[in-house]
Amino acid sequence: MEKMMVDGKLLTFVKELSQLLDQNPSEEIIFTKGKKLLQDLIAVDDWLPAEFTKPHPQYYQQYLLYADPLDRFSIVSFVWGPGQKTPVHNHTVWGMVGQLRGEEKGTPYHRQPEGGFKAGDPCICPPGHVDTVSPKTHDIHVVENNLSDQTSISIHVYGGNIGRIQRSVFDPVTGAEKPFVSGYANTLIPNLWNP
Repeated sequence: MEKMMVDGKLLTFVKELSQLLDQNPSEEIIFTKGKKLLQDLIAVDDWLPAEFTKPHPQYYQQYLLYADPLDRFSIVSFVWGPGQKTPVHNHTVWGMVGQLRGEEKGTPYHRQPEGGFKAGDPCICPPGHVDTVSPKTHDIHVVENNLSDQTSISIHVYGGNIGRIQRSVFDPVTGAEKPFVSGYANTLIPNLWNP
């Protein structure tokens, strides 16, 4: 699925990010200029259609908003019900996470010499905050809804079609790796993360 409903602010973001990526920028430039574009998109919470904001009672939802036809990037809304979180996982591509609604906590995990992972310092993300992930610097983390009584929503932008990329979840104690493809809640691609 290449395109969902794209108009207004989201369309402006897609065009501006496409123009930036046409210049074949370094990741550093993506994380400065692209981050500013994402901050502008999430500055006012008035553009995300309701069908991309619906939580699931058991699992967080990953809704595809736009997939670049050249697979240079994808834009996804993540909807977190109270208490929902990811396992320890990686991305294999650069990513930017912009908090639109509610509050999330992202905790980096660092591989230890014995093979397991140790949690780093968490980052609390209020609305308007943009965090980054990258296989070059810090690609393994856990994300969770930091609010116990309401839904939180973030807008993720990845350097590829994240719902089709093979990634991994990790056992934090043993370091054991299990491959997965996340898919999307609103496409025919199955979500293999939440069976």
